[in-house]
Amino acid sequence: MRGGLPAGLRIAVLLPCYNEEAAIVQTIEGFRAALPGATIYVYDNNSRDRTVEVARAAGAIVRTERMQGKGNVVRRMFADVDADVYVMADGDATYDAPAAPKLVARLVDEQLDMVVGARKSEIEEAYRRGHRFGNAMLTGILAWIFGRTFSDILSGYRVFSRRFVKSFPVLSAGFEIETEISVHALELRMPVAEVVTAYGARPEGSVSKLSTYRDGWRILNTIATLFRIERPVLFFGLIGGAVALLALILALPLAITYVQTGLVPRLPTAILCTGLVTLAALNVMCGLILDTVVRGRREVRRLAYLAFPAVAADVER
Repeated sequence: MRGGLPAGLRIAVLLPCYNEEAAIVQTIEGFRAALPGATIYVYDNNSRDRTVEVARAAGAIVRTERMQGKGNVVRRMFADVDADVYVMADGDATYDAPAAPKLVARLVDEQLDMVVGARKSEIEEAYRRGHRFGNAMLTGILAWIFGRTFSDILSGYRVFSRRFVKSFPVLSAGFEIETEISVHALELRMPVAEVVTAYGARPEGSVSKLSTYRDGWRILNTIATLFRIERPVLFFGLIGGAVALLALILALPLAITYVQTGLVPRLPTAILCTGLVTLAALNVMCGLILDTVVRGRREVRRLAYLAFPAVAADVER
């Protein structure tokens, strides 16, 4: 055993970075102290400062991803690195590195596929009210669409099993990657957990790359896209229902007039209502057909996931 963890457990710490010269050394040292046997990888994303040099001098394995965006970096990390357990955090020293052994132990002991480090901070500069409100709103939307969810879907502090990492088809390019990860786990009904962890302010000289409105819009757009892809019956059913309701509202006066006089005085409106009902029916049919396609895709993803053993089985080999 190593710090309460199995001795044969291969742990990789993955740190995506963009202009984190001021914080990356502190981040590396924190995770090295918390997980002495782990291999620490820093994936630089076209930094214009000395992130690469200082990370390499601190003893991390440094690699580069030229396609800009956190999602592109995560795709590369998941493809390149081979381990039993993956600890992913940001290189800005805001996440609680000493909590990593607890997160990893939870993953191993309960044979989970993902443990999310839910952020808790009393420091306004670390976790601004606007970001908290946006996170709560987006989390609520995700819960309404996909049911069971997390309290912090945007946390970048996560621990994964090998079967999660190697079966996850990363499609996002930017900061919306955390949303895609959460939906992937929920859709495949993976065993997951959440652990509250401290969230601190950035060190002096480190600047946040987040844009509240731009990145919030991108995340909201990602949720809408995943809603359409993963829940087509509900998505197209809502559109069809709204169109059918509009047709009913427009047709009701025509029906009353027809009952009273036997005439249809507004023929264009009647034609419009017919077209709207047809459009509503087409939306419902599209949703039903696409639901069959989604079910097939979900089965394929599930089989790809099951091709890898659980983390405990990896350790025992």
